[in-house]
Amino acid sequence: MDRRQSLKWLGGLTAFILPLAIPGTSWGGSGAAATTGLSKSKTEWADLLPAAAYRVLFEEDTERAGTSPLNQEKRDGTFICAACYLPLFDSSTKYESGTGWPSFWAHLPQSVATKTDFKLFYPRTEYHCTRCGGHQGHVFNDGPKPTGKRFCNNGVALQFVARNEKLPELRT
Repeated sequence: MDRRQSLKWLGGLTAFILPLAIPGTSWGGSGAAATTGLSKSKTEWADLLPAAAYRVLFEEDTERAGTSPLNQEKRDGTFICAACYLPLFDSSTKYESGTGWPSFWAHLPQSVATKTDFKLFYPRTEYHCTRCGGHQGHVFNDGPKPTGKRFCNNGVALQFVARNEKLPELRT
């Protein structure tokens, strides 16, 4: 076995073992996280959503930093999944992270599921809506107190509902 083959073998072995060695992670980096209740085909989602939202939510794309109007949203309210309308974040947990994406230090209970993403060759924690499996963003350990978490969300994967407005019915 030459050096190149050895490195490929070692890289493959690391990609297999690392997710098993990190508590709370799973194999993979593609596909949806566990969902609880709403299952539609990719074609159905593509018919319901704007193209950019579909690409982020169901093809795990990322919008360009600084492009979401939700970065400037300062009103009291709830940020919901743009696909199924499940409430994900309360506005009281939103903060300015300086990253160019809407960021939150906590999510609403049982609203997101995580998995390990190796798309950049190192592990990142990706999170999805627990209801429809739509990709929202990644969570990092550089956020403010009290959690120290930064849920870095794609703006097109969210909608904002002001506190004085009625939340939409969950999409079926």
